[in-house]
Amino acid sequence: MSENENNKSSNKMWGGRFGSGPDAIMEEINASIGFDKKLYAQDIEGSMAHAQMLADNGIISAEDRDKITHGLNTISSEIESGQFEFSRALEDIHMNIEARLRELIGPTAGRLHTARSRNDQVALDFRLWVKAELGKTAKLLEQLISAFVKRAEEHADTVMPGFTHLQTAQPVTFGHHCLAYVEMFYRDLSRVLDCIDRLDECPLGAAALAGTGFPIDRHQTAKALGFREPTRNSLDSVSDRDFAMEYLSLATICATHLSRLAEEIVIWSTPQFNFVKLSDSFSTGSSIMPQKKNPDAAELVRAKTGRINGAMVGLLTVMKGLPLAYSKDMQEDKEQVFDAANSLELALAAMAGMVADMHVNKDAMQKAAGSGFSTATDLADWLVREAGLPFRDAHHATGAAVALAEKQNIELHEIKLSELQEINSAITEDIYSVLTVQASVASRKSFGGTAPDNVREQIKYWKSKSWLSN
Repeated sequence: MSENENNKSSNKMWGGRFGSGPDAIMEEINASIGFDKKLYAQDIEGSMAHAQMLADNGIISAEDRDKITHGLNTISSEIESGQFEFSRALEDIHMNIEARLRELIGPTAGRLHTARSRNDQVALDFRLWVKAELGKTAKLLEQLISAFVKRAEEHADTVMPGFTHLQTAQPVTFGHHCLAYVEMFYRDLSRVLDCIDRLDECPLGAAALAGTGFPIDRHQTAKALGFREPTRNSLDSVSDRDFAMEYLSLATICATHLSRLAEEIVIWSTPQFNFVKLSDSFSTGSSIMPQKKNPDAAELVRAKTGRINGAMVGLLTVMKGLPLAYSKDMQEDKEQVFDAANSLELALAAMAGMVADMHVNKDAMQKAAGSGFSTATDLADWLVREAGLPFRDAHHATGAAVALAEKQNIELHEIKLSELQEINSAITEDIYSVLTVQASVASRKSFGGTAPDNVREQIKYWKSKSWLSN
């Protein structure tokens, strides 16, 4: 199609008020087909549902509906096979499809736009797309959670150091650590499901902003398109992008969780920690240092957070201060959502793969679990429980024991009983029963604690989830 023909088609879409096509700069800033062609399937699906409803309510004939449906199916096949020619002069996916439909079936194509506007059309397309992406995100989160539950089951007894301030604090089990991420990513999953519930309303039929005088059935199109019900206010219907902002909001939280996990994997895989070893599938080498095995997949997951956070800020800024109802600013609502969805889904898939096949070095974890006087709190607790000391006095006595161990360059359980009794005479030989890593971990039986039996109970809880048992 020549440029003049493009301009003529564009003018026809705009109507008789405009005598000439847009100049180059206006076309450049106005066109969105470069990115919104991603919505072609949703646009065609919405148009088919709309055509069916128009026919069922006597607004167009059944013959026109059949021509429109056949033409839309043809366009769908052309796009999917790569034969469809997208035109920048036609601005967006809606007008590209409508122009091609007119080429295929003639003036009947113009009946399709009865009782709708590009405003409710794009709101529908984008909402359908985000709803589908939320479904994909939910499945990926379920896979990641499942991978963590499996690793937790394998390592319910594997001890490792627990950290605060990245300093050894108290020993925990690796299974317990895995379940911490299960909790985290399950919250992400619940936000995804909440978002689906809130966006499950169909804006089609709101038209430009005020609804329509045609006797349409919005409940019919909502049901046909898989929505719970139609939206209830035409102004809000075409101007609402909360569903996109909410998607980006939950994406930023999930990406933050993924980044925290990625950071731990980067740290754990260093020779200094040696807690885990990533497979070759999720590592790369160095161009100059042949010994290197870099956790690039984890590092890239960590970096994706920046893109997703940026998308959130970008859309919030676009929507800030827009008066009701639709403004052209809202054309800038999609690219960052498309990019964030791609980044999040890639990061989730990569992380599920890393968690599933990384090798856990139990010996290195156990050795590190006892370092840094990690059972000091157990000594203080014993003094409270068995010797009746106030906790603050027990804390002071334990601090003295740690100072002694540091001076002698030994662990707490290696201090002689006589030396411990010089610190506090109430200490007996029974103290040694709580100073081992295994005893410390086993004693943490409070609900939500790290004791292996607790971990196994929590694993049962998570495995009872229907989607984890599949």
